[in-house]
Amino acid sequence: MMTACDDGRRRVYESGDKGESWTEALGTLSRVWGNKHEGLDKGVGSGFITATIGDKKVMLVTLPVYSTENGKKGNEESENGIGRLHLWLTDNTHIVDIGPVSEKDEDVTASSLLYKSGKVSKDEEELIALYEKLIVLYEEKDNGEEDEEASLGMVSVRLTAQLQRVKEVLATWKKVDERVSQLCTTLLAAKVTSAGHACSAARVTKGLVGFLSGNFSENTWRDEYLGVNATVKKNDGGAEKKSAGANKSPYGVTFQGAWAEWPVGRQGENQLYHFANYNFTLMATVSIHEVPKEGPIPVMGATLNDDGNTVLLGLSYNNEKKWQFSCGGEGPDKLSSTLGAEKTQHVVILVRSGNQGSAYVDGQRVGDASCALGNNTLQEISHFYIGGDGGSAGSREGVPVTVTNVLLYNRPLSSAEMTALNTKLSIQKVAGNTPPKVSGPDTHETVSQSSPAVTQPSEHSSGSAVASGGVGNAAASNPHAVGEAMGDAGTVRGSGLLPSLLLLLGLWGFAAL
Repeated sequence: MMTACDDGRRRVYESGDKGESWTEALGTLSRVWGNKHEGLDKGVGSGFITATIGDKKVMLVTLPVYSTENGKKGNEESENGIGRLHLWLTDNTHIVDIGPVSEKDEDVTASSLLYKSGKVSKDEEELIALYEKLIVLYEEKDNGEEDEEASLGMVSVRLTAQLQRVKEVLATWKKVDERVSQLCTTLLAAKVTSAGHACSAARVTKGLVGFLSGNFSENTWRDEYLGVNATVKKNDGGAEKKSAGANKSPYGVTFQGAWAEWPVGRQGENQLYHFANYNFTLMATVSIHEVPKEGPIPVMGATLNDDGNTVLLGLSYNNEKKWQFSCGGEGPDKLSSTLGAEKTQHVVILVRSGNQGSAYVDGQRVGDASCALGNNTLQEISHFYIGGDGGSAGSREGVPVTVTNVLLYNRPLSSAEMTALNTKLSIQKVAGNTPPKVSGPDTHETVSQSSPAVTQPSEHSSGSAVASGGVGNAAASNPHAVGEAMGDAGTVRGSGLLPSLLLLLGLWGFAAL
């Protein structure tokens, strides 16, 4: 059930007892879509249906999309400020704007959807939108003045092209799910006979909303799930301006004096990652090409939507070879981590569970315990930053940082999932000390959407990407090791997802060498 609320957001409620009680679907669909709550367009009714298309259960929604203040799409452009009706697709995890349904400048007041499955014949499959629009008639009076009269009209539109696009998006989601789980299941095939195993597609992709990998061009790092794209920014001042920029790397991007912003609240009217204001896990493989000469290098984090660009959760690396964890806008805790002359890869993780936050690097917790976010939980997140944040001396210094395979979940990874890590991921060294050449935005390479090649077990089975010993054995002697029984941010029970993801991210980076 969807409701249009006076606070400017549309809330979604779900029921598990046939409507006897309803719970707001925070962390999935609720408050994702905006509701224009002022002016003549207040409270436009939405269409909302469930359907099984192919073998996938989905929801289809029709909602108006409004123009931004500068008139550009981000929401739909409209000269008179009237929203244009769009069709949206969601599976309760991913959300994609399929495109417009109504004509430009049609003043839609309400809408509904009808879907007829093609179980008997594919020719019978249909998706139809019905919407009510305001029609204004003008009649000239005897005195020369115009008399305005408004009435409502009904429009029926067969959404053949939109239905085909829905099927294409569903096929893409399926392929990306397979990509995310394929390396893990291939290399550990003997252990993944059950669907509930941590390496199964169902576990690895549960709650996986966004995935940034090798689809990068023209300052845009595109989400493989066709959701929210990240945008590359760069520093504008100083001598380093000429060398600042970002370049495609295997399965990611190399930043130098630049960074990527992945919008949450900054999206505006419709915020597909609104769940991040409650729970999330953000993971990536990071390579820092050299030790910074001064100040910390921001690696990854979440910034609040306030005047001071407060860092809610953030990881950085300083000139003392220490990882720093910033939490709730307060000073960082420190955990030593060696970074030698040769480039190494680190799996970094930020976890938010309600008003608690924590960070991990290569399976080790940064700091002694999870931190309380305090009053910052009342403020919404503006965006995630990746590879830098644009505001520190470390970013201006221009140390190259490569970030690959960024995974964003709408839930915190739990203690149960983390403690299942019995062996530590072996961080593979990249041959050579010279960082790749980084050019400005003018030289960005156009990237196709083809899937990366899958590494076969024979290529890396010798020695494997998993080293002996590791977090499981280190827990007794290292208070920062993953698996601490107390103070963890996660609350959801699981069966060992984090180890598989650590392995998966590391192997992807290794396969790219």
